[in-house]
Parts: sequence; C-alpha cells; structure tokens
Amino acid sequence: MDTGIMARTVSDAGRKAVCLENASVRTVICAQGGMMPEFGLKRGRGLLNAHWIPEWRANSGLPWSPAEHKAFWKSGLLYHLAGDFPCSPSFGGDCVVEGVALPAHGWAASSEWKLERVGVEDGVAFARFTLVSPDARMPLEYVKDDLVFPGQDAYFSVMTIRNTGAKPILINVGRHNTIGGPFLQAGCRISLPADRFLTAPHGTEFEATGQLRLGAEFTDLAHAPLADGGTVDLSKVPGPIGYTDFVTGAIPRELALGWSAVANPETGLAYVCFFPGMEGLPEGEIALGFNDLWLQYGGRPFTPWAMAEGAPDRTFCLGTENITGAYAEGLAYSLGHRELLGRETLVEIPAGGERTLCYGAALLDIGAGLAVEGIRKVEAAPGRIVLSGVRTSCQFQVGSDFGEARRFVRHLGR
Repeated sequence: MDTGIMARTVSDAGRKAVCLENASVRTVICAQGGMMPEFGLKRGRGLLNAHWIPEWRANSGLPWSPAEHKAFWKSGLLYHLAGDFPCSPSFGGDCVVEGVALPAHGWAASSEWKLERVGVEDGVAFARFTLVSPDARMPLEYVKDDLVFPGQDAYFSVMTIRNTGAKPILINVGRHNTIGGPFLQAGCRISLPADRFLTAPHGTEFEATGQLRLGAEFTDLAHAPLADGGTVDLSKVPGPIGYTDFVTGAIPRELALGWSAVANPETGLAYVCFFPGMEGLPEGEIALGFNDLWLQYGGRPFTPWAMAEGAPDRTFCLGTENITGAYAEGLAYSLGHRELLGRETLVEIPAGGERTLCYGAALLDIGAGLAVEGIRKVEAAPGRIVLSGVRTSCQFQVGSDFGEARRFVRHLGR
C-alpha cells in the first residue's frame, strides 16, 4: 500500500520551508518562526487547509525590514505570521526580563530556525530544526522534531529546551494554533477541557477591541460575561462581528491528555490539538496548563488587520492556543503573576538540564452527528485518539499517547 510519505524542502513565498505529508494530509513548516501555514486534508488536486494564512501575509520574498515594512505590518512576527507556531521563552507581546529583550512570542516565533535534517526514516517523514538563544544571559537551546506518520491525519512536534547555564531559567512555553478558512466557518463549535476561565485583564490590547467584561472569571464557555451585561456563547463561532477577545482557561490537573477542539458541523471535520496532561506526565516533560482562545472576529481597525488605520478589520480567524503563561502578556508579566486559576504560569528549565514538550494536531472526519452534538471529551489510547460527545464517540489512528513520537525522536538521537 502506498503510504504517500514524503519529506522535502520547499519555498513558501521565498521562505525556507519543509513539506511533510502522507497519503491524506500535508503540512508545511517554515524555518522563520516555525510558522505552519499549511495543515490540511488532501482533496482531489487540492488541499482543505485548516491553518490560517492572513491575506496580508508578506509574499514578496523580501526579508523583514523595519524601515520598509513596520508602518503597515508593525512587527516582523506579523510580517511572517501564519497557522501554528511554537512560542518560547515568552508568550505574548515584547518585554524585557533582567535586561534581556524578548520579541513577541519569544525567539521561537520571531527568529529563524536552522534546518538540520529532513527526510524519511522507518516510514516517518520528519524535519529537525534547532535554535540557539541570541542572548547569552538567557542561555537556551531548542531542538524541534516535526513528524508525520503514515496513516495518521495528524502532525506531531517534539520540542526539547536545554538550559546550558549555571542557574535555573523560568520561561513561558506554548503553541499558537490558529485556524482559518476554508475550515473555519460561522457555526463551528469550540470545545475545551478547561472548567474555569478568565477574560483578559484591564490594560491589555483587548480592552479596546473586545465585547467581554474584562478580568471576569466564569465556568462555562456558553455563558461568558459581556461588558454591557448579559452573556454570550463563546463555544459557537459567530463569524465576523467586529470584536476581538481573549479568554484563558485552566486545564484540569487530573487529565492525562490536554486538548482543544473545533468542529465544523457543515463538513463533519474537527481540528484537534493534543498534548500530555499533568496526570502521569513522564519525568522531564512539560504539561501545558492553559487553553487560550484568541477570538479574532474583526475588532482591530488598524493595520495589518485592516487595510489602513481606522478602516474596518477584515480578519476572521480563531486561535486555539495551548500554553503555560499568564494570558498573552509576555514572560515579564508571568514572572509577576506566577499563578492563574490555580495553575503555574511558568516552566522551570533546570541548570544544565532540559524539558520536552510533546504536541500534536489532527484534522479528523468525525461526522456531522458528533460535530453538531459537540465534543465533550478527548482521550488517548495506545496509538489512538478517542473523541466523545454526550451520545456519540469515535476513534482514529492517531498516536495521541505520543509513544511512537517519543520512540522516533530517540531513534534520531541528538
């Protein structure tokens, strides 16, 4: 049987990139910021892409130049922004920590990774990227292995963070999954395991863009507090409504698998992010503590979201981000707010040691029944992932227990 497994270097509008695919899915990972503009299901000669590609993403092939591009794009991160990408050692806007200037979402999102290897081994398509801190005062080294297995409608990313210094370093870690059309449509259903939520605090960028009451705690996505009173059901994607909001939720400690999901009742497809939970976490690994929702439904009347300052925001996308950090306010803020909703906002990388984040995303045909019903639970089984609603459940060949991914990375060695 033809598994369709392939791995090769490609150009993404002039950016160095890698394409990994099997018979049913294809993903593209850029060296710049680890951006993943593509993750989709093959459909005839096309691709049903789930990842968001901004209409204003630079495609000239020219490198970021503050003198030429800052007036419109504001930052290099927005110049290259697309889809899913890793965030570390900071999650959120620019900040300074002990004299170290950290760009938005950290070096992992804003720097160019070095492509070390790409190919197919033991039937697995893989790419290895490395990144070294540009500031010796925060001596971190990153190794990221991106993987696609045969017969699985998913991609996996195993990222190890090493501290080569003589003292522990506290950081943020996360993945910034962002979905858009053609997968994302009005009527999609958002599901999270988090059972306690907070809206963005006062003084953030969302104060001027959102519809939600700031700094409010609530327990049900279907009843989020509005600024002008009443509630709104955040679990249903409304389409562009002229607001941009942010919500963070605490992932329960008793879960062995952390996750987030968005289901499209029209297509019967679900985009599912998954990662190890706190229960039974292997030693040396990271369990992300928060589900974050970036509800980008048209509330930013300024570039690049709009074509000009004061013009209407035309951007519709949804961030289903999973992190350890305080809101999206950066490492400096997390160091001053080390706990939210009973969860730690920092990951400690021990002196001379390392920590590893295992992470994956799948695009699954769950059928209209479960998509309409809503996903209530996602669980890992050996080599499988199980999605359940109130009455319906289904399972798929996706290694959400990360057994295959861990074994393959060990096989690659250092």
